[in-house]
Amino acid sequence: MTQLINIGFGNLVNSDKIVAIISAESAPAKRQIAYSKERHQFIDGTQGRKTKSLIYTTDEYIITSSLQTDTLLNRFYCSDKNDKN
Repeated sequence: MTQLINIGFGNLVNSDKIVAIISAESAPAKRQIAYSKERHQFIDGTQGRKTKSLIYTTDEYIITSSLQTDTLLNRFYCSDKNDKN
């Protein structure tokens, strides 16, 4: 069964599609955002707030979130535990 993770402000991501969750503070992360926008593989989930995390998907999309990376990781692991039970 598909598990959805809340990435903030009612935005949900399929947990099966997540490859990585990283902090958006570094210069390489900011370059990745610009590059994904050029390729039209960018989804903004921040609702105008500051970007704090990047979510990489199996479809090569980058999704931004205004939640901390640790918060998203906790939500990911909690959904993973529920999926196994």
